[in-house]
Amino acid sequence: MQCQVCNQRAATVHFTRIVNNQKVEMYLCEQCAREKGAYGEFAIPLGVGNFFASFLGFGDGSSGSKPYIKGFKDVLKCNKCGMTIEEFQGTGKLGCSACYDTFGENLKPLIRRLHGSLEHTGKIPSRLSRGVSITREIARLKELLNKAIEREEYEKAAEIRDKIKSLEVSMQ
Repeated sequence: MQCQVCNQRAATVHFTRIVNNQKVEMYLCEQCAREKGAYGEFAIPLGVGNFFASFLGFGDGSSGSKPYIKGFKDVLKCNKCGMTIEEFQGTGKLGCSACYDTFGENLKPLIRRLHGSLEHTGKIPSRLSRGVSITREIARLKELLNKAIEREEYEKAAEIRDKIKSLEVSMQ
């Protein structure tokens, strides 16, 4: 394959870059790759702000990228620290705890995409996870037991009570 810049030498360097879900490929010879400043225009900016902006979906990661959602810069500004959504896009960090309230609705899809959920569940050490899961199951069964008693479903309540006792014994 020929170099796509000079069309004279064989391409030995292959660049692949994904911009806005579009795959852009470039085949260059070593000399043209060097002339482009090692990577030149094909390089991905390494700034943290650009990384977060592209990762969170606010731009393509290039410097000076515009937000996908227009009008935030003028509308959203934290009353406590004065941070704007544009500044958040540049740094990937919020200025204060009030920023979560100010930008909350706009952060929810990002948080869900990054963490898979909006609720923090924490992490349990493996040696304790069995005991914690049994404790949670017992608490859930006790709630079911109280509901069964309120509805006067005594046979079901007896089954639930037996399950609770067997779980408590297995914890010891």
